[in-house]
Amino acid sequence: MSEIRVGKHFGEHVTVDGYDGSFDKLNSKDVVLNCLRELPDMLDMHPLAEPVVYLAPGNDKKDPGGWSGFVVIEESHISIHTFPARGFVSIDVYTCKNGLSVDHIVNYFVQQFVLKETEVNFIERGKKYPLE
Repeated sequence: MSEIRVGKHFGEHVTVDGYDGSFDKLNSKDVVLNCLRELPDMLDMHPLAEPVVYLAPGNDKKDPGGWSGFVVIEESHISIHTFPARGFVSIDVYTCKNGLSVDHIVNYFVQQFVLKETEVNFIERGKKYPLE
């Protein structure tokens, strides 16, 4: 995946699914909250409100519960859903800015949750959005 992508589109959406992460990190409200506070600043984004993090109880074998956190930013949003019992995290970084450093975002979350493997998707949003 290229380091930085720039094009004529409305925004960019990076999804990161992380596997075999640290149970303790994935099970920490503070780690999730810290990510939602640090990442917008690192990406030159502007939060519209404080991030919120909720403990989501498990609802079946597929979803054993974890932490779900969100921060609404001027440029869109960032969300994190952890599943500590499965060593899994699902992350969305969506922005109307162009030129996200996908590698930087992925490396940040690999470090924060001690992920051993990731699955990353990069989506250019609004390819037909009128730019003028």
